[in-house]
Amino acid sequence: MPALPPPADNPKLSAPGKATPTFSPDHISVIYVLGGPGAGKGTQCANLVRDFGFKHLSAGDLLRAEQDRPDSQFGNMIREYIAEGTIVPMEVTVQLLENAMTEEINNQKGKDTHPRFLIDGFPRKMDQALKFEESVCPSKFTLFFDCPEDVMQERLINRGKTSGRADDNAESIKKRFRTFLETSMPVVDYFDKAGKVVKVNAAEGPDEIYTEVKKRMGEKGFDMTK
Repeated sequence: MPALPPPADNPKLSAPGKATPTFSPDHISVIYVLGGPGAGKGTQCANLVRDFGFKHLSAGDLLRAEQDRPDSQFGNMIREYIAEGTIVPMEVTVQLLENAMTEEINNQKGKDTHPRFLIDGFPRKMDQALKFEESVCPSKFTLFFDCPEDVMQERLINRGKTSGRADDNAESIKKRFRTFLETSMPVVDYFDKAGKVVKVNAAEGPDEIYTEVKKRMGEKGFDMTK
């Protein structure tokens, strides 16, 4: 993936404004995928990629890759935010997503295709949502995995035994829950009022959740038949 370019003004955060989004929703489809940590977003995105050819972009994975890139000017800053369970400044995340989308679209040039992106774990704050919609591409809808906190906590603790992720520990998990409720749920509520949220009960097993995902996305006009 192309490196994150240095912002023009503030060397840490700023990003140039745009008069219009980079991509048109007439040419690509963007679906935000939100849910608390451990709600099963990554598992269900992988299913949709496997069966229906969606392109999965995980904001968290992109940030972790950027923090590990040897010449990244943002690596240490991203590492600190992730360790604290707080949200990385929007300019960094939005630019990483736009870079990844541009790369995928360029790879598909010459093909008769309409790129469909699942953006997992994004937007996590209202400023991210508004910035992405105005500068990158308006979304079709938000796929929201609704799951009780105790179920998510159990999943994350089990995952932490093998994942090697620095934030799969009890202290970080509590911070991530709190951050999600305080900053990400208002994003879900905002899009829900606009009629742009598809809510799925994520407390069930993976197969049952996937059946519901396919049904609900089909209702939104996507061809979910194999």
